[in-house]
Amino acid sequence: MVEAIQEGFNKYWIFTGRATRPQYWYFYFFCILVNVGSGYIGSALITDVTSLILFVPLLAAGVRRMHDVDKSGWFLLIPIYNIVLLCTRGTGMNRFDVPVL
Repeated sequence: MVEAIQEGFNKYWIFTGRATRPQYWYFYFFCILVNVGSGYIGSALITDVTSLILFVPLLAAGVRRMHDVDKSGWFLLIPIYNIVLLCTRGTGMNRFDVPVL
């Protein structure tokens, strides 16, 4: 779990490559916890700044997750379909000849 969070921040601006389902979801839940925690601790300004700081790495992780299920990162713009893709377990191999997880 810690490795997934570290990888999410280490690949802050990297929109290429792949992210497995556990890597994406652990990082996503960490971001949610940080946002909720900042909401309880500080003012609206602190919550807004925290959300802005976490927006780009969460977006990059989502794009990498889309690549892992062999889809374009632009699928994140389709509201319901992207949630289905992020949650699905892939079958077979993707275009990188790597099993889709």
